[in-house]
Amino acid sequence: MTLTIKEVKTRRDREVFIKIPELLHKNHKNWVPPIYSDDRNFFNPIKNKYFRYSDVILAIALNNLEPVGRIMGIINHRYNNQHQEPHARFCFMESTNEPEVFHALIEFIERWGCNKRMTHLVGPLGFSDKDPQGFMVEGFGEPQVLATNGNHPYMPQLLEKEGYSKKVDCVVYKVAIPSKMPDLYQSIYNRTIERTDVEIINVKGFLHMRSLIKPVFRLLNETFKDIYAFVPFEEYEMSDYANRYLPLLDPDFIKVAINSKKEVVGFIIAMPDIGKGIIAAKGKLLPLGFIKILRAKRKTKQLDLLLGAVREDYRGKGVDVAMGVKMIESAWKRGMEFIDSHLELETNTKMRMEMEKIGGVVYKRYRIFQKPL
Repeated sequence: MTLTIKEVKTRRDREVFIKIPELLHKNHKNWVPPIYSDDRNFFNPIKNKYFRYSDVILAIALNNLEPVGRIMGIINHRYNNQHQEPHARFCFMESTNEPEVFHALIEFIERWGCNKRMTHLVGPLGFSDKDPQGFMVEGFGEPQVLATNGNHPYMPQLLEKEGYSKKVDCVVYKVAIPSKMPDLYQSIYNRTIERTDVEIINVKGFLHMRSLIKPVFRLLNETFKDIYAFVPFEEYEMSDYANRYLPLLDPDFIKVAINSKKEVVGFIIAMPDIGKGIIAAKGKLLPLGFIKILRAKRKTKQLDLLLGAVREDYRGKGVDVAMGVKMIESAWKRGMEFIDSHLELETNTKMRMEMEKIGGVVYKRYRIFQKPL
């Protein structure tokens, strides 16, 4: 093996970096390709504003000039300064099942982190917890959903051989959508609407969704501040981030709670699973890929949760259940059968209890690793 690690410096290198997963997952039936137009913006330091306050490096592994792996290194100075954590991160890592390739890639980022005077390397972890995080360690037979990793089983095994250990796990619940509204949910919903000043509003179209971006992200900043790896959004970042997902969202699956002052005090955002559509489109929206994605969106029986929050002074008043009731009603209208909870920190016991209370079962697990440098 004639192995070289090449830092990505040109647009052509970046295109190779973006396409490497497609090569390594060509026989992986549950792998969902990225939406390539989104990836080209995400990995572009001119277009992705997270690069403004982060040190970033991208590298590809070549064997006899053939791509066999890739890795991204990040030092998020904003997060590190806020939490006093001099940690570097690795993410978007792909490798053939060859220890020498994996070792060369991870060692490249370790040396980079050391040169930047970081004390640990953690990952997989991107700019924030909203990027795909953790290597899957359980649930390999399940389809991948948007914004999660779809790694081969050998990836966490190779990482452990490099001296990495568990930092924290994220779990994903599968929840069957009930065929009729449980009496307890309906009772809580009625009591919440009658005894509080909360109203669950219907989102009406794209312009209404856009008008809610900043109120929702401000609430997200307030409620997620203690979540591991979360970085508060600046005002200028809110629209940029939302624009990545707005075209894919469905107003029927956005539930927003407002109070008598018209303040957003809670929200849940979900979307019909579009994984099969992205596979059919091979990650390309044009010329006809978006039609395949829309078709999958209409046919799927799975609803993917993306984000949710309730303002602290409205917790324990049934607001979360009230929004959940409305989400279930919308799911019925579209023939949905079950929900994927997306990633929940294993330490988030309150949210996990809520998922288990409604019959959720852990069916995937992702692990973030760490190693002292």
